[in-house]
Amino acid sequence: MGSELAGVLQLLALIGALAFVYVPFGNYMAGVYSSRKHLRVEKWIYKSIGADPDTEMTWPAYLRAVLAFSVVGVLFLYLLQRLQGVLPGSLGFSSVNPAQSFNTAVSFVTNTNWQSYYGEQTMGHVVQSAGLAVQNFVSAAVGIAVAVALVRGFARSRTGELGNFWADLVRGTLRILVPLAVVSAVVLVACGAVQNFSGIHEVGQFMGGSQQWNGGAVASQEAIKELGTNGGGYFNANSAHPFENPTPFTNLFEIFLILVIPFALTRTFGVMVGSVRQGYAILATMAAIWIGFTALMMATEFHHHGPALDIAGGAMEGKETRFGVGASSIFAVATTLTSTGAVDSFHSSFTGLGGGVTMLGMQLGEIAPGGTGSGLYGMLIMAVIAVFIAGLMVGRTPEYLGKKIGGREMKLAACYILITPALVLVFTAASMALPTPPHSMLNPGAHGFSEVLYAFTSAANNNGSAFAGLNANTDWYNTMTGLAMLLGRFLPMVFVLALAGSLAGQKPVPVTAGTLRTEKPLFTGLLVGAVLIVTGLTYFPALALGPLAEGLAS
Repeated sequence: MGSELAGVLQLLALIGALAFVYVPFGNYMAGVYSSRKHLRVEKWIYKSIGADPDTEMTWPAYLRAVLAFSVVGVLFLYLLQRLQGVLPGSLGFSSVNPAQSFNTAVSFVTNTNWQSYYGEQTMGHVVQSAGLAVQNFVSAAVGIAVAVALVRGFARSRTGELGNFWADLVRGTLRILVPLAVVSAVVLVACGAVQNFSGIHEVGQFMGGSQQWNGGAVASQEAIKELGTNGGGYFNANSAHPFENPTPFTNLFEIFLILVIPFALTRTFGVMVGSVRQGYAILATMAAIWIGFTALMMATEFHHHGPALDIAGGAMEGKETRFGVGASSIFAVATTLTSTGAVDSFHSSFTGLGGGVTMLGMQLGEIAPGGTGSGLYGMLIMAVIAVFIAGLMVGRTPEYLGKKIGGREMKLAACYILITPALVLVFTAASMALPTPPHSMLNPGAHGFSEVLYAFTSAANNNGSAFAGLNANTDWYNTMTGLAMLLGRFLPMVFVLALAGSLAGQKPVPVTAGTLRTEKPLFTGLLVGAVLIVTGLTYFPALALGPLAEGLAS
């Protein structure tokens, strides 16, 4: 079987698996966030934190709860790293320095999981399991909670209430993420992933020196890393490491875990707003962009010119021979079109245009299908932009799901789509203009610029993957990427929740003959165009200096 055919067959198998679980899983999540009943363990948690899960919150109260919970998470994870040297199970590793502790704490709390360190040489069992793994669960649950709050904004009317953050957080964690992670971890262990709390072992002599490996709760971390679109690996090689990703089957299974919640949330959205066809329209938009990007990535990696690539059957540099070009291309697109950031290949070694595809996937806002929760609310913001554009074309007040899109709503949507590009471009420009930060670049010219642009694109979009040619473990990059992650995560949430509150307070608008049918293919096409034009062209000048210049010159 040819490598191209194998890649296509894996893509078809992945699509089939996602389609199989789409309806039941999406319906289940809608039931989780619509239920009025509380499990006994949930009641214990509410009592211990002093929260009343039946008290509805306005958008400012919901936002304050999100920010308060996240601040506590950052402080706890920062202190855990700073105290690692005196904690049991540290494997002899010392405490993490302040700049890197700040960067890592912010990274995992913001669902970014950017890592400027070697996991197997820096973090002990306590920090990995009690710190990083816990944030993998709750940061993902926060993203879903904010998305559900926006969906309630569309579904409700004449009220300022968006639900209860603490109930949404606990339910998302205990009823969705934990059960799925347990089952997924068992599958990974059965396929050869490591799950233990062993120490450091010498595994043999190589080139006159010994090689050492440490174990850990790898499979359980891997499961929630992908399910929660987190991405931070136990090992520096991430999902290219055989302890994390042992076989081609686990590679495809991990891609499935990355995509299953973001895609299924479109069904949840359709059920909660009372029109599953609206959910299908959002799904079709996400799927069209995802499949298009995957096809483009495969084309650039399989057919890029050059005798070495022709002999290898594709651009194999930086790719795991166990997976090949096809599976690596599918993984790279899935991880950068979501906020995952896990990698099973070396993105810096992709062809110039292939590296540009991974970068553009993040720059679109990671909405196809995006991260857990963040993908859905990002796409719904773009839907608001699309109906506004359509309204301008026909001279009507734009409406979406029975809600008028007026000046306030458009200002909030515009702020949402502008904040992330501003962060990326300003931080990249500063890093290129100042004398010291460019010294971290491994390569000169267009590829070196791409390393810096990719880093801040990944940080501000809460992705976490790296172009891997940049030495980001410096005070400048630890601090600046940390700020980019914080602002890129929470400023957009401010605008999302404010928009949700504005929509929930509106009186429903009846459907008329002039109402734009947002469940039709015409709107799906308009939405795809809005995504590519409004967000994609924002970065075109920067892309022209980096991956486009490199790709056209090679």
